[in-house]
Parts: sequence; structure tokens; C-alpha cells
Amino acid sequence: MRQNIQKLGLIVLLGMSASGLFAQKIKGSDSVLPLAQKEAENYLKKNKQASVIITGGGSGVGISALIEGTTDVAMSSRKMKTEEKMKLRNAGKTPVETVIAWDALAVIVNPKNPVSKLTREQLEAIFTGKITNWQQVGGPNQKIVVYSRETSSGTYEFFKESILKNKNYMSSVLSMPATGAIIQSVSQTPGAIGYVGMAYLNKDVKALKISYDGKTYIEPSYANAKNKSYPVLRPLLLYYTKNNEQNVKPFIDYVLSAEGQRTVKEIGYIDTL
Repeated sequence: MRQNIQKLGLIVLLGMSASGLFAQKIKGSDSVLPLAQKEAENYLKKNKQASVIITGGGSGVGISALIEGTTDVAMSSRKMKTEEKMKLRNAGKTPVETVIAWDALAVIVNPKNPVSKLTREQLEAIFTGKITNWQQVGGPNQKIVVYSRETSSGTYEFFKESILKNKNYMSSVLSMPATGAIIQSVSQTPGAIGYVGMAYLNKDVKALKISYDGKTYIEPSYANAKNKSYPVLRPLLLYYTKNNEQNVKPFIDYVLSAEGQRTVKEIGYIDTL
């Protein structure tokens, strides 16, 4: 079941800590946010004395908060960078990485757009500004309006690495602060294109089939992600520090449990089981 994704920056406080128990702070990836919110909701039904505070902001924001010690867990849709790990280690902390789900990153267009499939090379050309009209890829004579996440987003970095092969985005790309903003913008703009985590897909946008070999075009779906045939696949991660493991591991273990992984599928991502 797809969830109505809450706007970026929303703070969700779940549970009570009147007993003085440790209150977990979880911050970061906009892609992981709806999953973490639902997991926390279910977890707290079983652990009524626990407290969990969840905020978005992007993978980079979450990891920076972990480094600064202002969050207990960082949600991320990209791997932690070497320099980020070094900052933690220089502070005497050891980072721990946990894959809690997988995501098929979907490229989306307005439902009125007749284009239904693109190659990686065509996507690269669109997002770097070499292709500017839908007519160049078999569509109508219409200007392409390119939407992207902002640079603090792990989704931004993953898309740049996987689709653009680390080439720079076009200078006129429209950067959005949250995935929900990309969905809204693409749904309202006939010539738009953007990219979102699979859990955000809804009837207001159309996901394209993608090809990395120019022959086989694969749609982003649970089955295609599970069997690894969809080419734009990434892990969704939680990071914490070893010294804080005792406090955060009960929640993370719940997310990795059979019940927690059922929630992964319900939200629209791919379970690790």
C-alpha cells in the first residue's frame, strides 16, 4: 500500500519518554523517511515507553547530524563517503552501516507525455542539457523541464553516479528540497521529468521503462527490483555509531525482522529477506 508522503521537514514525535527512557533521534534521507515513520509507528505499539523523533532533510543532512552528535541514527539513500567516515573516526566514533531495504529509483514524467521508455544515454543527455526537447526522443515538440533533488540529497548523488556517470547536471536544472515536491511539480508540468524513490510513485505521474543496453527496457516494480533486472537499484541505509549501539539496535532489529520487512513492502520498497 502506497503511503501519502508527508512534506519534508515535518517532525514526527512518536511515543512518550515520561519514564526517562532513551529517546531516539533519527534524521536524514527523504526517501527513507516514510518507511522510518511507519516502522516507528508499529515499533511503538509494541514498546509503549519508547520515544522516537524522526526528521527528513536529506542523506547528507542526516550524516552531518550523526557526525555532529545531534542525531542517533542517520537515514541515507547513499553510502557514507570516506571523508564522512574519517570525521566520525577522528571524533573517536566507529560508524555502523545497516541495509534496511532496497529501492528501484524511478524516472517519472507527466502522465500526458506519450514517451514511455528511455535509455540511460538519453537520460544522461536530458539531465546534462544535451537533449532539450521531447521530440528528440520520440515525443511531442515540447520543451523538457528537468527537476532534480538538491545536492544534500543521497538520491541526487546516486542518480548522478548511476545515470549521469558522474557528469554534472545541467545548470538550469530545477532543484527541489523534497521528493514530494518533485512528484507535485512533474504532475503539474506537461513537459517535466524527474526521479523519485519507488515508494513515492502514484497515479499523478508516470514511471518510465529504462534500458542500460539499448535493447531491454525494464519498468521499476517490486518484482523487477527483487530479481535485480531493473538497472537503477540502490540500498536504503541506517547509520549509527558503535558506542550508541545498545540504545538504537532494538529499533533497527525490529526494522530487519519479518514484521518490519513486511512494512518495507507495504510502503513500496523492496525487502531484504
